[in-house]
Amino acid sequence: MRLGRVMGVDLYLNTFFLALLGLFFVAGILGKGLVAFAVVLLHELAHVACARYLGVPVTEVELLPFGGVTRMGSELVLDPVKEVYVAAAGPLCNVIMVLLGLAMKNYGLWHDELGPFFLQCNLLIAAFNLLPALPLDGGRVYRASLAGRMSIKEATYRAATLGQVFAVAVVLLGSLGLFLGFTGLDILFTGLFLFFAATRERGMAPYLFMGQLAGKKGEILRAGVLPVQSLIALEDVPLGKIVKPFLPQKFHLVLVLDRQWQYKGFLTEAQIIDGLLSHGVDLPVGRLPLHPL
Repeated sequence: MRLGRVMGVDLYLNTFFLALLGLFFVAGILGKGLVAFAVVLLHELAHVACARYLGVPVTEVELLPFGGVTRMGSELVLDPVKEVYVAAAGPLCNVIMVLLGLAMKNYGLWHDELGPFFLQCNLLIAAFNLLPALPLDGGRVYRASLAGRMSIKEATYRAATLGQVFAVAVVLLGSLGLFLGFTGLDILFTGLFLFFAATRERGMAPYLFMGQLAGKKGEILRAGVLPVQSLIALEDVPLGKIVKPFLPQKFHLVLVLDRQWQYKGFLTEAQIIDGLLSHGVDLPVGRLPLHPL
């Protein structure tokens, strides 16, 4: 459900969050639901502010039960340092709000029911988002830490799989808590949506990888200098397999050998990407024009 625009960004309320607010209303604690809404909104606006400060475009914000999703330009994923900063902005905002809440309590600006819930809500959202699982903020930090050792596609698969595992654990524990009367439907809803969101992030991995390949030329132009990563491949290896170990923030040179391990030539990453886009993933690397050393 579209709520409007905040800071020039379209704001949407996810159906699961709307259902959660409905549960708060039925339980007679809508005030707590509105506090949770405000906390989640400020969490996401912190992401927006940080992304804009770093020059990353933001398209929309979707509020979820456990935080939200701020959809930004795909170039953020290709810059691990920026992704860490933007991801950390949300939990940091929650910590700041906890400190402000404690200060307000010390100055007598306090509500005996909503004040403790405000602190609890901030601490819960900050702690939950620090889990190393996509689509949570900790998952984005985890993916960024992996990006220096593997492709964006593989790093996304790992972080999203952890998200699915955590979601199943939340659903199982939430179901047990509901059966025993310790928890409500909100925990179960959160686990179900986390699984859905993690699955969606996993499905985006191939597109992120293609964006990484297509954006490498722009990456070189922006940075001016990139470290070189050398690879060795046999001449009959398809281009689709060649590009799998390509990493962001690095430029790759591929040395091509024949089946007798004799050197045939080398290719730059740009040539391999152009060949892949022109001829497809199944073209053997040896079919491309090779450069002698």
